[in-house]
Amino acid sequence: MLDIRDLTVRYHSMGRTTDAVNGISLRIDKGSFTGLVGESGSGKSTLMTALLGLLPPGTDVMGQILYKGADIIRMQESEMRDLRWKEISLVPQGAQNSFTPVMKIKRHIEEVLNVHSGKFGEDAEKEAARLLEDVGLDAGIKERYPHELSGGQKQRAAIALALACSPALLLADEPTTALDVIIQAEILELLSGLRKSKNLSIILVTHDLPLAAMVCDRLVVMKDGIIAETGTPSELVNDPRHPHTKDLVREMFWQRDKKNG
Repeated sequence: MLDIRDLTVRYHSMGRTTDAVNGISLRIDKGSFTGLVGESGSGKSTLMTALLGLLPPGTDVMGQILYKGADIIRMQESEMRDLRWKEISLVPQGAQNSFTPVMKIKRHIEEVLNVHSGKFGEDAEKEAARLLEDVGLDAGIKERYPHELSGGQKQRAAIALALACSPALLLADEPTTALDVIIQAEILELLSGLRKSKNLSIILVTHDLPLAAMVCDRLVVMKDGIIAETGTPSELVNDPRHPHTKDLVREMFWQRDKKNG
């Protein structure tokens, strides 16, 4: 489904040049659940932005990002508009970032349906209700404003919004940030269920190795713009090879031991 080949993303700012992503190659198979793990500054967010064709003007991009055989890097903006929402969709970090405070939840979803799916009026409203129910929310949530929802409800609504046009690839950027442990587990369970029921491919972006290991079938560890290591959760947790992966695993076991006393 997605084939990233020797991708480098170079930023220019205040006379400095930074390779945020440096020559990475990665394949994402259809129906897979991939965890992209790394600390802040590792290049995770830059990679997600590149997949959506939303890098800032003046950024140097080299290599290829092939989505179903077509190179995203070389697409015109009109082609990218057709790709976003319908093929690749994003759940941004912090659910509140998905919503305009003065618009009801239904208006957010209906707006996407209007622009990208040609659905209006009663059809769009019914679809908004169905999407909310698909993520475990009562259809009545559509009449509420974002500030009237709990953190977990907002995150579920953000996922419903991202799924409005039935994308094939869902990018989930730190979807459990600022949620308590129980709600985190519920959101991960939701994503896992949606992957199966909607035949989604999901890339989960997180700094939390144990969280990614819970639901992903493959982990990709990033460090300083490169891919340090890839493998199944079992391989990376039980036999890490790269020093950075070893640090992440040590931290994971230390946190577990601390929690257990």
